[in-house]
Amino acid sequence: MTADSRVVLAGNVIADLVIDVPTLPERGGDVIGTRTALYAGGGFNTLTAARRLGAEAVFAGVHGTGPYGELVRSSLAAEGIGALLPVRGDGDTGFCVAMVDGGGERTFVTSFGVDARMTPDEAATIGASVRGGDLVQVSGYGLVMEVNGPLLAKMVAGLPDDVRVCFDPAPLVADIPAEVLDPVLARTDWLSCNAREASLMTGVDGPREAAAALRGRLRDGAGVLVRADKDGCWLAAPGAGDVVHVPGFPVDAVDSNGAGDAHVGAFLALLGRGVPAVDAARGANAAAALAVTRRGPATAPTVGELVAFLGADGARAVGLG
Repeated sequence: MTADSRVVLAGNVIADLVIDVPTLPERGGDVIGTRTALYAGGGFNTLTAARRLGAEAVFAGVHGTGPYGELVRSSLAAEGIGALLPVRGDGDTGFCVAMVDGGGERTFVTSFGVDARMTPDEAATIGASVRGGDLVQVSGYGLVMEVNGPLLAKMVAGLPDDVRVCFDPAPLVADIPAEVLDPVLARTDWLSCNAREASLMTGVDGPREAAAALRGRLRDGAGVLVRADKDGCWLAAPGAGDVVHVPGFPVDAVDSNGAGDAHVGAFLALLGRGVPAVDAARGANAAAALAVTRRGPATAPTVGELVAFLGADGARAVGLG
């Protein structure tokens, strides 16, 4: 990896409509929302986290014509993130409605748009545009889609060896068909997931044991991160070494939404700088910790904020000094 390594998201950026409600309505009922916010979501948070730590970030996904597509493009532009594919004129980008009740529980309804209707030509354009040294991020949300999944899997399987494939299986990993999931796993260089997803993929309880089992499913030279929220993460580095615990950072969390995305984006940005995996994981833990101290979307820190949080010695250890 070099300082020129790009983080390329081969996935989805959609609109998130978040509504705070006192309680969810009963069937056929209605409630009055107390707060509403509309912003770019999905893979946007991962790209933003990487960009704010200095990585060149590229959105390599489908986006449409309409208010949600315009929101996606303006949000990407505001963060200095490029869009690889041209605008599709046959529909709008999709959106997700998230209802957050008084206890903080989130309930989602997602309606996809043109982002779920990738064409073979678009998939081929993504593959041809990836360059040596890039880190290509793939999400289970894209692979679970009936149209996009097979196209993305074929594209990922054909990437050259000097491209690093990074896979986040996401909560719907159990619904990804084997003929789509298996080629992506066979080409994955780094897999990052939370403890629940690791257990779903392995049938193994415990993040340390699940990390080791996942590494055993990947090709030689691949590594695994199992995120454990406030407890940091478990790192199964490439090779046959022990799985190590990388501690988290104690903070007063106010909003955990997007913490996993911040972790993934920061980890990839630091890897792209040539930072060793264990140090990149520590930096990612810090970025996720800072993200949960703020409300709202895309709360990952900038380089300056992360340096201030870690201190001079800590920042140097993760390649930011």
